[in-house]
Amino acid sequence: MASKHSMQLILPALVFLALVSAVVPATTHLRFYMHDIVTADASSPATAVRVVRGVAPLPNDPTNRFGDMYAIDDALTEAPGASSPVVGRAQGYYLFASRTDAALLLSANMVFTAGKHNGSAVAVFARDAILDTVRELPVVGGSGAFRGATGYGLLRTHTFNATSNNAVLQIDMYLDV
Repeated sequence: MASKHSMQLILPALVFLALVSAVVPATTHLRFYMHDIVTADASSPATAVRVVRGVAPLPNDPTNRFGDMYAIDDALTEAPGASSPVVGRAQGYYLFASRTDAALLLSANMVFTAGKHNGSAVAVFARDAILDTVRELPVVGGSGAFRGATGYGLLRTHTFNATSNNAVLQIDMYLDV
């Protein structure tokens, strides 16, 4: 049996641990793949549609212009393959926001429609320098299980087709909820 003195030492430690666990958020790691389909084909409808056409051509880019804006409703999948189970949708827009670099402004909600996060969403607002190997996506909020989320995502291009402009992007999210 514990002595009165040892209980006096243990009790404050337990209270401290309870307070720390209540204050320090748990970090959740999510990995999913975003399928940005600009050019439709027989097996995939377009999920990124240009809604504004910019006027100034980008250097070394015959397709895109400064100011081009695309509305997106891209599938989010468990793995990079097109037949992988869909876990959600990336809904929002990106626009070519630099006159000199291949850099986008990305504003999107990652809306989860399957699995344990079904009905929850994470909002990101970021600069996406698309030629960089790894880009950071600041998390600006969330809903459902991710209400009040903070954190970041790491975005990597898994595949890119320069002819169609279609891409599959790997996203690793680290969320504090």
